[in-house]
Amino acid sequence: MSFNLRSYNENYALPIAFAVGAALSLAFAPFGYWPLAILCPAWLFFAWQGVAPRRAVMIGFCFHAGTFLAGTYWLYHSVHTIGGAPIWLAIVLMLALVAIMGAYLALLGYLQARWLPASGVLRWYVGLPALWVLVEWWRGWFLSGFPWLSLGYAQIDSPLAGWVPLLGVYGVSLICVIAAGALVAVFEVGRRLYQLAIAVILLPCVVGLALQNHEWTRISDAPVTVAVVQASVPQDYKWSPEWRDKTLSLYRNLAKPYFGTPLIIWPEAALPDLSYELTDYLSELWGDAYRAHSDLVMGLLHYDFNHDAYYNGVLALGDQAQWYHKRHLVPFAEFFPVPESVRSWLRLMNLPYSDFTAGAVEQPTLRVAGQKLGLTICYEDGFGAEQLSILKDATLLVNVTNDAWFGETSAPPQHLEISRMRALEAGRDMVRAANDGISALITADGKVKATLPRFKQAVLTGTVQPRTGLTPYARVGNWPVLLLCMLGLIWVLFGSKYYLAGKNSVKSQAD
Repeated sequence: MSFNLRSYNENYALPIAFAVGAALSLAFAPFGYWPLAILCPAWLFFAWQGVAPRRAVMIGFCFHAGTFLAGTYWLYHSVHTIGGAPIWLAIVLMLALVAIMGAYLALLGYLQARWLPASGVLRWYVGLPALWVLVEWWRGWFLSGFPWLSLGYAQIDSPLAGWVPLLGVYGVSLICVIAAGALVAVFEVGRRLYQLAIAVILLPCVVGLALQNHEWTRISDAPVTVAVVQASVPQDYKWSPEWRDKTLSLYRNLAKPYFGTPLIIWPEAALPDLSYELTDYLSELWGDAYRAHSDLVMGLLHYDFNHDAYYNGVLALGDQAQWYHKRHLVPFAEFFPVPESVRSWLRLMNLPYSDFTAGAVEQPTLRVAGQKLGLTICYEDGFGAEQLSILKDATLLVNVTNDAWFGETSAPPQHLEISRMRALEAGRDMVRAANDGISALITADGKVKATLPRFKQAVLTGTVQPRTGLTPYARVGNWPVLLLCMLGLIWVLFGSKYYLAGKNSVKSQAD
């Protein structure tokens, strides 16, 4: 009895695409099976071989739907379990995100079937990788963007991590999909491309390992001792009036034994009230910290009376009070891009509702503990290109977040993985303060130096190393990789046509 792999693949392409796409989610934290970020796209490229555009659309959609259903299922937990929205609404919102993410790869499927050569080196090594990265990049900014689960993040602990300071996350994604194309080329053509494929797969790993030993930025000052307060206040009680005073006391009592530490950091929206309602509390805390030679940095909601605007902010209390306001807000969580009538309906459905104002695009570093802090709040650190301008000044990176919305799901480990990528891209140590975890100290090479167990009330202490200078990626951002992909597509689209036209002309003359 014979077994035809291609026939089997075509007959069951859609359910297999969904399953392989779901398997791709295992490449990311907390699992970290990084080879899947190459093997799973390789299967997809193989499944797209020789199929019509409509079929390619369906395969691409199912693949990415599987990835994001398995990889971002935690949205259901945040909306229903924590937010209290009805089950049906949580499922609709989760599936809507899955469908949108699936649509991106459906588009990629159509474009490759419609425009790329049916086979050949240009298709597998240039065309498909270039299209993938351009669509992945577009997904990261279009309509506010959702850069979660970009292939490059899965390589933070792989040999390819050495490329991150040069090319950024999308450059590493490009290396992954070129390797995936090489695997398909071997399967489709056989031994003729075997040696080339081996070189394409192994050489970036070898070079990446060598690059990991290179320091792209330089030490600028003595190490700074920090204390990260993880109060682990349950999200169910965080904004409860009965818990207000208890939460204020909890943070103060956790922090006070560490007064004398140069830098003390609290997580996003640590205190359950607006800053102006906490004037006496903050003044007393600031005075005690100042006398002990400690500077405080805390996530805090801020109301601006002059502009009647609410901000998700970070307050730094050192020689003076300084604010950073979150720039990249979460749609349907921190702002609602819908008419007022729909907002009111969502509020009645118990969906977590608040409308914040985005902070200014350009904001200065916060000067505390003798350092210049580059701040991000929550998933802002998923948008690496938006942070590049601050790196010319920042000596340390700080991310404050509240991942308590996601409980014991894969979201917090995935978020930590993203933070590690930002530290490695920037060549800066990062301090990460999370309400119930994962609080961590991350070194400039993207390694986790210290962390706290999740859901534990504790204070993480250690040192971080201030640095100056810029990595190659920090100097130029994503544009070299994107330009390379665009030029590659032009080469594939027009070069292959000229090649075929010339081949046909020679054939007609011979006839």
